[in-house]
Amino acid sequence: MNQDPQPGDLIEISRPFYQHWAVYVGNGYVVHLTPTDGAVGNSLASTNTKKALVKKDRLLDACGRHQWKVNNKYDKSHPPKNVEDIVRTALSYVGEEVAYNVLSRNCEHFATLVRYDQPDSQQAFGVVTLASLSSIAAGVFLIMLSLLRS
Repeated sequence: MNQDPQPGDLIEISRPFYQHWAVYVGNGYVVHLTPTDGAVGNSLASTNTKKALVKKDRLLDACGRHQWKVNNKYDKSHPPKNVEDIVRTALSYVGEEVAYNVLSRNCEHFATLVRYDQPDSQQAFGVVTLASLSSIAAGVFLIMLSLLRS
């Protein structure tokens, strides 16, 4: 569902297994995190990288063949900065190499930091929750298996 993005909007790009996030800065461009090797469209989560490069790309280039939508989902809980500040902040990061961590400093954290001055990522929370639930399930399974064998 492609929409008409406005400067300062968060752009959610649907990729296999995760969502990539960017900040729309106008005239068809977004600012977003990319792997330090410069490859647009690769999952930072799968590269074990500790650094990411902030790039300004055409929205369509950042999306590739993937669907995108405007998603300012945190507006109800986090008041956004004014548009000029969002765009200025996003552009001030372009060209910088920043720390990256899939759980604490990912592309969604970056985009929400720029828009709200508060990094947030429901996607990262979901990964932690899923990992926790998987660990619990594995533990229960091992306990049950051990009880059945005794």
